[in-house]
Amino acid sequence: MADSKSAPSAGERKTIVEEGTEFKGALSSSCPIVVKGHVEGEVTAPSLMVSASGGVHGTVKVAEIRSEGELAGEFDADLVHLSGSIKDNTVIRAKSLEVKLASSNGKMQVVFGECTLDVGANPALTAATAEATSAAPPSERSGSGRSHRRGEKDDANGPARADGSDKLAGTI
Repeated sequence: MADSKSAPSAGERKTIVEEGTEFKGALSSSCPIVVKGHVEGEVTAPSLMVSASGGVHGTVKVAEIRSEGELAGEFDADLVHLSGSIKDNTVIRAKSLEVKLASSNGKMQVVFGECTLDVGANPALTAATAEATSAAPPSERSGSGRSHRRGEKDDANGPARADGSDKLAGTI
C-alpha cells in the first residue's frame, strides 16, 4: 500500500529558491515558483511568488505574480499582486494589477522606481490612451483611466486596483 504522505500531489508541488540561494540563468517549471532568495534571468511558470526576502531580476512570463519582495526587469502576467519594491527601468504588463500597501517603519507604502505599468485587456492600447489623455487639457479629460506618477501613493483605505474597467498605465 502506498503512503500518501511520501509524495506530494501535483497541486502541492512547488519549485522553491530558498533564502540564501542565488540562481542565475533560465528557470522554467510546470509547478508554481516560490522565491525566498534571488533569481536573475528568465523565469517561466504557472505562477511566481516572491517573498519579502526574495528578489527576481530579469524576464518573467507567468499567469500570476504575487510579490512582497524586489522586482526588476520585464514581467508579463495575467494577474499581478504587488506589495514590495519595483526597481528602476522595470516594465510590468498585466490584465489585472493589485497594489497593496506594506508597513515599513510604521509607514504604509509600496516603493516604485522608474517603471512602466501596462494594465488591461490590451496594454499597448491602454498606454496609448493614457498618453493621449494626458496631452489633452484638464477640462477635456474624461474616462476612468488612472495614471500614477512617481511619488504618488494610494491611501491606507485599500489597494489600488486596475482591471478592464479601471486601467492604470503610465510611468511611475
